[in-house]
Amino acid sequence: MDFEMEGYNKPVVNIVVIGVGGGGGNAVNHMIEANIKDVNFITVNTDKQVLDQIEVMQKVTIGEKLTKGRGAGGNPEIGQKAAEESAEEIAQAIKDADMVFVAAGMGGGTGTGAAPVVARIAKELDKLTIGVVTKPFAFEGKRRMMQAEEGIKLLAEQVDSLIVIPNERLKQIPDTKLTLMNAFKIADDVLRRGVQSISDLVTKNGYMNLDFADVSSVMKNAGNAHMGIGAAQGKDKAEQAVSMAVSSPLLETSIKGAKAMLVNITSSPDISLEDVDTAVAAITSEADPEANIIIGNIFDETLEDEIRVTVIATGFDSVSKEYRFRPAERAEKKAAPAKEDDEDLTANYFADRKDEPASSEQGSISDEDFDDIVTLLNRRGRQ
Repeated sequence: MDFEMEGYNKPVVNIVVIGVGGGGGNAVNHMIEANIKDVNFITVNTDKQVLDQIEVMQKVTIGEKLTKGRGAGGNPEIGQKAAEESAEEIAQAIKDADMVFVAAGMGGGTGTGAAPVVARIAKELDKLTIGVVTKPFAFEGKRRMMQAEEGIKLLAEQVDSLIVIPNERLKQIPDTKLTLMNAFKIADDVLRRGVQSISDLVTKNGYMNLDFADVSSVMKNAGNAHMGIGAAQGKDKAEQAVSMAVSSPLLETSIKGAKAMLVNITSSPDISLEDVDTAVAAITSEADPEANIIIGNIFDETLEDEIRVTVIATGFDSVSKEYRFRPAERAEKKAAPAKEDDEDLTANYFADRKDEPASSEQGSISDEDFDDIVTLLNRRGRQ
């Protein structure tokens, strides 16, 4: 297994997060509120009124000729055509980026239809392109779920790596009353943690420094990715945090069989060598014996006794890349049947793409609350 552990002054890397549609815009707003550093934010939407409410400097209203700035009406075909209409503006917005995160909530019109186009443009410009998206709750309906599933397949063809977060899994939180507001906040925070963990590795310093080339070696043309998050304090904290990260019930993929892994260990500067050794040993025991494991350490003096571990695993076998349900999502299949015209609308949108070549309201959730939720999720996942 290959390990990178070296120190130097990091070159500047231009990281862009582009939020597509309403869900992507909400995710970007949440990241801005969380004060993520060294990242540039862009929002893209067909709805100018929604776009005006987002606290970001760079905004792109797409498809103004087509939609008149009034949105896609939940139709992914309109979202796709709007992005195609504004392809030059999108390309101009990301032309100086080295790494592009495409964030979206899948299932609606703009995010589902436009995100694959945005990703394709980024890839054509030779940017490292990472999709970070959510799937809808089952209660949002069969039509929205169908659109999300098909949109995710199209997006997967255009990105280097794709992280999918199914909102339905938030229901696994025990002893917690989920409301519409806090459920979507938690989903936004998972997106935020994923983006921040990767961006921190290439922009911040620690004992074990990584650079853009390290991240690219794991995520370039890698397909589906597993992102797991763990946090723990006290005795055995390193082992517990890793266990949470590699078996997170929030995500649909498993670390088993991964050929490459990117690991972010965030801790106070006085982290012990024993804790680092324990974390590394726990991670390698779960990985493929020949996996390329790249580990970075980031310092956060506010953590004191706490350690946080984020694992991004890629390079799964082709069978693992097939998008499929896991047991915790069976409830999604029991969603009420869509109306016939809804099914026809979705089928018509995606029918002509089968043979194409591959090529909420805002709010904040504290790190302490989020870590409690992660702990609860993983307790439930081990039951």
